[in-house]
Amino acid sequence: MEFQLLGPFEARHDGRPVSVGRRRQERCLLAVLLLDAGRMVTTARLIDLLWGGAPPASARGTVHTYVGRLRGALGPYGVALETVGDGYRVDTGPHTVDVHDFTGLVRRAGRAAEPVRRVRLYDEALALWRGPLLADTADGALRQRLGEGLAGLRLTALEERAAEHLGLGLHDRVIGDLTAPAAEHPDRERLVAALMTALHRAGRQAQALELYRRTRLALVDGLGIEPGSVLRSLHGRILHGDPGLDRPAAPLHAVRVGGEWLPWTTSGHPALEFCNTFAGWGAPPLPGSEWLRRFGTLAVWAGHHGLAEEWAVAGLLRTAAERPREAAGALARARGFRERLYACLTAPDDVRAFQEVAAVVDEAAAHGVFVRGDDGLGHWRTRPAAGLELPLYAVARSAAGLLAEPRRLLVRACPGEGCGWLFLDESGRRRWCSLRTCGGAGTATH
Repeated sequence: MEFQLLGPFEARHDGRPVSVGRRRQERCLLAVLLLDAGRMVTTARLIDLLWGGAPPASARGTVHTYVGRLRGALGPYGVALETVGDGYRVDTGPHTVDVHDFTGLVRRAGRAAEPVRRVRLYDEALALWRGPLLADTADGALRQRLGEGLAGLRLTALEERAAEHLGLGLHDRVIGDLTAPAAEHPDRERLVAALMTALHRAGRQAQALELYRRTRLALVDGLGIEPGSVLRSLHGRILHGDPGLDRPAAPLHAVRVGGEWLPWTTSGHPALEFCNTFAGWGAPPLPGSEWLRRFGTLAVWAGHHGLAEEWAVAGLLRTAAERPREAAGALARARGFRERLYACLTAPDDVRAFQEVAAVVDEAAAHGVFVRGDDGLGHWRTRPAAGLELPLYAVARSAAGLLAEPRRLLVRACPGEGCGWLFLDESGRRRWCSLRTCGGAGTATH
């Protein structure tokens, strides 16, 4: 059987609808079990969800009755609804549930190496959405309890697919895909920014600016906040006709490693290279300047700089695909650490930045292990038990080593406009970093 929960509830066998559950609550009970297919759901949780925290005295008996009816309806199709302790579990066996198909496709898209493959998988995932979760079965409050994470994952998939389309020059598809979601979710700035960029590339600058105006009004009136820096910067670039918006943003000074674009090595020290995962710290940021867009990039970067073994990187990529929310949180934390480390290295008197970096170093120390390397020397490594925090802890340990050395005071930030990359100026004479592209006119010594 095929169970469809993304939209109105439907059950199908060999392509034909199957009547399951005479009452809305029966279908809702089955849907809850299907969302947790293979895991036991307690009777208490079922009662809480079905009656919204105000159950009648007969609720437990009613749940038992519903389960009996569902067993009768599903049994002929080989779907087992089992009693487990004080609860129930549905074993779908070879049958499918669109929710699980959707999350699996999104995970596969996130780890696919090629843009075209990623787009195809996102297309398959998003095609499963026929409307809000359990559109005809759950009310708004229950839908939010059951499917808030799913709704957010759908929007993330839309944003990721739009980014791939923009990179491939398919701005017309972005306009078709995002016009309605951008109006419904003005707080999703990546989504709005992608649509503004697509409209600009389609020669519809006025519509792009109008979208910004509507989004700003919605944010100010609804949430009492102004648009974020990325959206404001994009608005200014469209106003001023920035030619960089007329083509897909490509990585600057990049090298391809393990399917990820990583920045060139410019300083020779992992802690500095981590800060240099921004192509530029100027305002507005250069197109393609943010390298740490995905957790996978962070994991591959750590392996590329010798902070994690190859097998550990492979494990991180698998875990990130299985737990995308946790991976997103680990990536956000790594980005925050990078900003504090940059401040710490460029302003040695910034005590607060040092303390914040030191706090992460303390965490990293608890996960450290001293091992013998293939070169016969001892090396500090981060235990795999650190999980998705492993790249952060590894770079924190590297940063601690640099901060403990006197040469920390020789760290310089390139003064080139829009650059700011860090390097060690051990000669005391270098003015620019080694990119040779960021200096102004006439900077032949760059």
